[in-house]
Amino acid sequence: MNYRLTAYVLGEILVIVGALMCIPMFMALGYHEDNTVLAFGITIAVSVVLGAIGIFVRPPKDKRNLRPQSGFVMCGLAWILLGVIGAMPFRLSGAIPNYIDALFETISGFTTTGSSILTSSLVDPETGYFMLPKSILFWRALTQWIGGMGVLVFVIAVLPKNGKASTALAKAEIPGYQFGKLVGKLRFTSQILYAMYIVLTLVLVGILCACKMPVFDSFCHAFSTASTGGFSVMGDSIGGYNSVSIEIVITIFMLLFSVNFNLYYMILIGHFKSLKNEELFSMIGLYIVACVAIIGALVGTHTLAFGDSVRHTTFNVASMMSTTGYGTGAMGDFTKWPTIVQVMLLLIMCIGGSAGSTAGGMKMSRAIILVKSSLNHVRRLNSPRSVQTVKMDGKALPDSTVEEIQNFFIIYILILLFSTLLLAILSPYTGAEGIATNLSAVISCLNNIGPGVGAVGPCGNFAGYGVLEKLVLMFNMLIGRLEIIPILMIFYYKSWKSI
Repeated sequence: MNYRLTAYVLGEILVIVGALMCIPMFMALGYHEDNTVLAFGITIAVSVVLGAIGIFVRPPKDKRNLRPQSGFVMCGLAWILLGVIGAMPFRLSGAIPNYIDALFETISGFTTTGSSILTSSLVDPETGYFMLPKSILFWRALTQWIGGMGVLVFVIAVLPKNGKASTALAKAEIPGYQFGKLVGKLRFTSQILYAMYIVLTLVLVGILCACKMPVFDSFCHAFSTASTGGFSVMGDSIGGYNSVSIEIVITIFMLLFSVNFNLYYMILIGHFKSLKNEELFSMIGLYIVACVAIIGALVGTHTLAFGDSVRHTTFNVASMMSTTGYGTGAMGDFTKWPTIVQVMLLLIMCIGGSAGSTAGGMKMSRAIILVKSSLNHVRRLNSPRSVQTVKMDGKALPDSTVEEIQNFFIIYILILLFSTLLLAILSPYTGAEGIATNLSAVISCLNNIGPGVGAVGPCGNFAGYGVLEKLVLMFNMLIGRLEIIPILMIFYYKSWKSI
């Protein structure tokens, strides 16, 4: 472990986060939110001072090598540090008086999970908005936007780094089973990714404003949609606007942000053949099949009329597949839909969007490879001498890649089961509802979705859990966002050895 380089990178991150906090602090000044101005001011001062100390100990250029293992540890530490510092404005302003609750909300934001401890008592009954300072609501949304593309990717984009160190950090943070550059230099790749991310976000802001959503709301929801995070300024989420046009726009953009950003770059440079992408077509196919099946179930059981079924199903399936977690109010509360529909949505949550997107979940590409490798195993049992290879987009994958994905899936299932067991022991929820609530809470946090079923459904929240349960779920959020290894490597003693 290169300790000086670790302190240096963490210091850079703290300074950048402190700079980004200036935006909501100036908003607080404009809105005359005095307590919030002080809260952001103290947090910015702490971030900058600690960051300056870290930068001061930077190693010389010839000692900035970083092993992949150390890159994973550094990535995990960076995200934990983000949560610890990012929670301070919530606590210091009094918006969320309990620090553990503030930490839960912040980690949920940075990991783009969208699970919340904000209760209905904080919602203005007349307007439907959360009764929190606007600058705090903006910071809450901004944490998701920062976490969507990744803070380390942003650091690489704006600050020069040693090539090997940058690659180690990017591999640790960028989601997906395979890491690749768009162009020769990783820094330019990061800049391209963030440029596309910013442009798409601003386009969404403009369209939401055109749909008569207030400007402040448009920015907050554009941040949450772009990151597939799901935080809303309304108690009823998107359902609070009761606007079909807004729901259609957000549905489209949730799906757009679930697509691998590499494909957008290929389109920009004219490589349209890249659209013949197995993961993309599988995602589109699953979305259509799920919508048709759920609409049929809702109409067949007389749960909703056909028009309402189409409206709420197309939105909810996009919300769950992209792992955004937005809701459409009481009528779109899928915890009141047939059990088979809830099971289908839980499965869609686990699969998630594409690798290289801002969506969470296991990723569609991993699911495809797992299915293909299982089918190949069956074929080998029938024809032991045959040679079977797993292919993606017509290209054979190395056995090491397939094995890595299988190991990922095994660890994923073990974490899911162990976390559910811990919640079953600690949780206040019992009985059949408790099983559904606890299992879906773990699935939701592990896949960075937001809502589950039962007490943590779209119209519920996570406030009913105690401190230990929230710590377990925060661990799941970090594990899910960083795809297991960076967090687990923190607890592996050999990762801390000096290089």
